Amino acid sequence: MNKDLTIGKPETVLWKFCLPLFGSIIFQQLYNIADSLVAGKFIGENALAAVGNSYEITLIFIAFAFGCNMGCSVVVSQLFGARDYTRLKTAISTACIFSAFVCGILMFIGILGCSPLLQLIRTPREVFADSKLYLDIYVWGLPFVFFYNIATGIFSALGDSKTPFCFLAVSSMSNIAVDILFVKAFHMGVAGVAWATFLCQGASCILAVLAVWKRLGKIQARKKPPIFDRTLLKNILVIAIPSILQQSFISVGNILIQSVINGFGASVMAGYSAAVKLNNLVITSFTTIGNGISNFTAQNLGAHKYERIREGFHAGIKMVWCLCIPFCILYLFFGRYLLLLFLEKGSVDALMTGRQFLWILSPFYFIVSAKLIADGILRGVSAMRQFMTATFTDLILRVVLAFVLSDLTASATGIWCSWPIGWCIATALSISFYKKKFRKLTES
Repeated sequence: MNKDLTIGKPETVLWKFCLPLFGSIIFQQLYNIADSLVAGKFIGENALAAVGNSYEITLIFIAFAFGCNMGCSVVVSQLFGARDYTRLKTAISTACIFSAFVCGILMFIGILGCSPLLQLIRTPREVFADSKLYLDIYVWGLPFVFFYNIATGIFSALGDSKTPFCFLAVSSMSNIAVDILFVKAFHMGVAGVAWATFLCQGASCILAVLAVWKRLGKIQARKKPPIFDRTLLKNILVIAIPSILQQSFISVGNILIQSVINGFGASVMAGYSAAVKLNNLVITSFTTIGNGISNFTAQNLGAHKYERIREGFHAGIKMVWCLCIPFCILYLFFGRYLLLLFLEKGSVDALMTGRQFLWILSPFYFIVSAKLIADGILRGVSAMRQFMTATFTDLILRVVLAFVLSDLTASATGIWCSWPIGWCIATALSISFYKKKFRKLTES
């Protein structure tokens, strides 16, 4: 069901809209968590290290899919808020054509370039073959990743966060079952983990695209919409390119950081791989709520209801801080038990690495969550220059400090400390940019 985000109490509207988005990202993360869990428990520590090592490279591909998602979603949200349904449909078909083109290029690069990338990040010999095998299978599933992201972006733009949640919940639970079946029953190793993800993502993509097609058929346009429009493509690219660059550079930064981590051996790699999955669950949850704020902002921008944007910011802060409390308690006091879902009890060094990572990062979730809400508003009003400035500041600081602090401490502890420093400085930038942009909107 389509939902107009320009009416109703902003806090109530956002809670109803964002909670299914939060649920969706929980299930989305189950894909990666299930892969690591099954690899670590049923195959071994090296398999867990291989899946975690490959994951950093898959994030580059996901960055492009996410950028296409946000470009389509923000533009469609603005058109939906303005009730311009003809251009709305054209924007969707334009986004699909652009996404297919980008996906084809990435598949070509992925097929040829995975081995050099694994070598570039100093992948240890004992996990290289499994890392490459996982990536080779993953690349062939990129069309599913792209068009599922486009479909969910469209649903979010129309104010419907429940439909993609239902698809993803079923698909994620299926992924866990197929993971175990392929690895435990069929003894397929890391290949079984990759094929399970491929099949379940494919199913969720097909269902989501069919549902979008049916939903769009119910929206009546005043005239037949063109399939492609250059102006709308430009509007999409204004959002998509910075979002792609943001996520890509974050992924490249994570790969550089992964290369530093790899120098400390397989145990530290395995511990980081387990802990970073738990951390990514939190950060991606905040990011997803930030994406919901982007849709809310874009619809209200299209309807010229600027005061609701400010109210949406405060409501968003309340939402993410409500999430911070249970996550901090879990990671600070029960992190060991969560890590043991991925690691064997005998993996003492890996377990200690993961616990240290969570102890250092989790208290700063309150800070980075505020940044991601401010970023959501900046993206919703197309203030992408400011959005990128704050994001790149965080990334550059984290990468540089990871190298510097790891040398100073002669341990991985210095790497973990780089995260909070980058988060604090970038948060200050994002919030100041949001306040300045809001003043301009209300004064215009």
